[in-house]
Amino acid sequence: MSKYHTFVEALKRRRSYYSINNDSPVKNAEIVDIIRTAVEHVPSAFNSQSTRVVLLLGEHHRKLWQIVKAQLKARLPEEQYRQSEQKINHSFACGYGTVLFFEERAVVEELQAKFPAYRDNFPVWSQQTSAMHQLVIWTMLEECGLGASLQHYNPLIDDEVRRTWRLPDDWELVAQMPFGSPAGTPSPKEYEPVSDRIKIFF
Repeated sequence: MSKYHTFVEALKRRRSYYSINNDSPVKNAEIVDIIRTAVEHVPSAFNSQSTRVVLLLGEHHRKLWQIVKAQLKARLPEEQYRQSEQKINHSFACGYGTVLFFEERAVVEELQAKFPAYRDNFPVWSQQTSAMHQLVIWTMLEECGLGASLQHYNPLIDDEVRRTWRLPDDWELVAQMPFGSPAGTPSPKEYEPVSDRIKIFF
């Protein structure tokens, strides 16, 4: 099978896994290589390379979801918090690791100052760059047998995350991707007709 078809099949299989285990079919070194490959090769507008990625494994992974629960507990009514706690414990914290996606504001601001005609576009392009990193890493994790999902507990956890892992103040958290060995099958996905979403002109 060609590399193209391997990528296509992985993209088709990529789904949101909400039932994962605390183990991995591949070694940590391979997971690190996935992150490094994506960060090095995923494109960005004006070659800004503004995306920053943090990989949390072991105790660091578990600490992240403790932070999430603490922030939610301080803000939600008890019953609502208990429901969120159950979801976090059984869908995210129970996994093998978490990938954190950030965008560095200083890079975006420097480009805004350098190219004022595109000033309003750079924050949008920054988010697009992050999204490409998310999809590539998600698909590569799928390809090596790991299930993942994409979560957004930012900005509630941003300050505590930066403090805990001593990250720069201008790293803006965009998304969290918990992953682990799949422990169940994702729910069926409904697809809108492709013919309604594509126009082709010859």
